[in-house]
Amino acid sequence: MAEVIANGVRHHVQRLGPTTGAPVVFVHGLVMDNLSSWYFTAAPRVARARPVVVYDLRGHGRSDRPATGYTIDVLAADLAALLDALGVFEPIGLAGNSFGGALALAFAARHPERVARMALVDAHGGAPDWAEKMAATLELRGDARDRAIAANFRNWLGRHSARKRTRLAAAAAALVYDTTLVDDIRRSPALAGAQLAAVRCPVLALYGEQSDARAAGERLAAALPDCALRIVPGCTHSVLWERTDEVCGALADWFAEGAR
Repeated sequence: MAEVIANGVRHHVQRLGPTTGAPVVFVHGLVMDNLSSWYFTAAPRVARARPVVVYDLRGHGRSDRPATGYTIDVLAADLAALLDALGVFEPIGLAGNSFGGALALAFAARHPERVARMALVDAHGGAPDWAEKMAATLELRGDARDRAIAANFRNWLGRHSARKRTRLAAAAAALVYDTTLVDDIRRSPALAGAQLAAVRCPVLALYGEQSDARAAGERLAAALPDCALRIVPGCTHSVLWERTDEVCGALADWFAEGAR
């Protein structure tokens, strides 16, 4: 385990695979997620051929949880500072799942020279109202909140023991109720127009056939200059956990191609 100070926040970072070459950086989803969702799925597969970096976003996993700083602009600045701290200045591979995909897109739009190739797995961010919908979901309480968590995370949470699920729920509650996360997400609008056009790298977009984010993925594929959209049959938003082997293979092939 490594601890890296980036943008004034201590981040938990893990590195896998070869020690030379441009890495592939994996960005996880929001609130109930952390780097382990990549660490135990696609990251080791990609690391057979490429250096890999996985990290906990601020407020998540073993990273610090400051009271503020959860807009997508700040989180993108965290990633830029993290790469600087790690001495990574060459163009990277970048993969994002769910909210992590929205963050990956934002980073690539702000720093196109730093991203050589990108993969999005059921990424949010393609719909104009994505931030408002996400903030509204995070504000749910009681049974409504529990139903939303079950719908979005049942496959991920099902991999953990009851004790681990309890810890994840407690960490998520602290993040939602003790920080400015909800307001900051609401102030993080979707990329559009010239911002999406600034994403110059090739993009692979994987979306579940039955996912509520599929329409956003189709809009992204049409708007990005170089995007290959792949719909995964029978899957919901949790495509990474519903078809883990298929997604891992697709990402390994995608980033191996980028290394040649």
